Amino acid sequence: MPRYETSLPHAVRDTENVWITLSDGCRLAARVWLPVHEPGVPVPAILEYIPYRKRDFMRRRDEGMHRWFAGHGYAAVRVDMRGSGESDGVMHDEYLAQEQDDALEVIDWIARQPWCSGKVGMMGKSWGAYNSLQVAARRPPALKAIIAVMGTDDRFAECIHFSGGCLLNDNFWWGCVMQMFNARPPDPAIVGERWRAMWLERLEAERFWPEIWLEHQALDDYWKHGSVCFDYGAIECPTWFWGGWADLYRDTPFRLAENLQAPRRVTVGPWAHLYPHEAIPAPAVGFLQEALRWWDHWLKGIDRGVMSEAPLNFYMMEAVEPQASYAARAGRWVAEERWPSPGVEMREFALNADASLADEPGEQVALSLRSPQTTGLAAGDWGSFGNPGDVPGDQREDSFGSLEFSSAPLAERCEILGNSRVILELAADRTEALVAVRLIDLAPSGTATCVARGFLNLAHRDGREEPKPLVPGERYRVEVPLTGTAYAFPAGHRVRVALSGAYWPIVWPSPEP
Repeated sequence: MPRYETSLPHAVRDTENVWITLSDGCRLAARVWLPVHEPGVPVPAILEYIPYRKRDFMRRRDEGMHRWFAGHGYAAVRVDMRGSGESDGVMHDEYLAQEQDDALEVIDWIARQPWCSGKVGMMGKSWGAYNSLQVAARRPPALKAIIAVMGTDDRFAECIHFSGGCLLNDNFWWGCVMQMFNARPPDPAIVGERWRAMWLERLEAERFWPEIWLEHQALDDYWKHGSVCFDYGAIECPTWFWGGWADLYRDTPFRLAENLQAPRRVTVGPWAHLYPHEAIPAPAVGFLQEALRWWDHWLKGIDRGVMSEAPLNFYMMEAVEPQASYAARAGRWVAEERWPSPGVEMREFALNADASLADEPGEQVALSLRSPQTTGLAAGDWGSFGNPGDVPGDQREDSFGSLEFSSAPLAERCEILGNSRVILELAADRTEALVAVRLIDLAPSGTATCVARGFLNLAHRDGREEPKPLVPGERYRVEVPLTGTAYAFPAGHRVRVALSGAYWPIVWPSPEP
């Protein structure tokens, strides 16, 4: 492991609140950390722009991260978005055009401050990763580089709302979380006597966001807005994306690695939805130190070797027994120069009627399945936050509701990296149905570990934009992509594929069994 310097070369001056006044008169609340160094010498700035309340909810995390950058010679600026924290206004939904427009003004304001050199970097995790990518695609002149941690380039494919056209149960709890955030008052210590009027304005404007999301159950302009996958070329500034195999954004790293035309790096560890220096499961990495190398290169012109290394780094996880949580995952880092990698080749298996997963297809026989709605109780959560029980458990618990196909014991170790896919020929006796697919590591002990999953709302079989009901009894050929991963099946283990027509509580049920 690399050894990182943790001391700060500069003292830091922390300004608790600074008002950024936008062109429409709205004031955004910002906290600013500045290095105490040679007077009159401006420095580059690093912006994080999120709705998660700098005065309370994110305060501990902000204190460690932004003070670190300031102590290393950067202006760190943490802004509460319009309608959040102590900022004026109301939040009407996520990732709106207004959010991006405000960000452009914020970046321009930062670049014009006497303490700023005119160069700005933008970073963030989750929401902050989304808007870092989205704002980069708007190309503000002062924005010179971004770091996006665990977000997506495709809001319909991989956000918390839908997957494979299937409605995720996370859609509802996330909407409830944001409703509670939006209902919190600003701090009177910052906004003064206005706090009550601001609070009432937010309460009166409240709308249950899942109501909005449920009005868009196919890929339309609502989801295309803010999805940079529809024009990767719009992002011209250098981009470093960090992801985690236990996070819900498992496919974006591969798409960005393949499609970004600007200088890019992609790093994916075994992590849950956490910054990599606080990562669960271990090994954590020195994310702040690595980010500093990136900022030094692109904002200060100091060559720290960050662009001479392999641009793509994936953590290849060793096999594990299923358990409620993992403190650490054994494995090794795999470096690649490009994606798709010439070092990765496809291996095909046939799903046969005798429940085998074989190199050659057997006799074609139709198999029938009607999964009980309780299939999926071993699923854990769609994305892990590092909490016990939020990773998939022993997959044998869902065997009763699934068709399962297992290989012979592997003669040699088999490593997978990327997105597997399953091709099915099927028919349904209803006009609406879904299929859930799980890739499983079946150990000699009998335990079954979930490696990757994928879903398909069969109305989306021919595309995401215009769903079509099924014709009962008609046979269709469909492809179900599985979530990206890097996982090593040991020799002697079996590869298993499990199919089901239900996957509760991850996926909302079809209208009828």
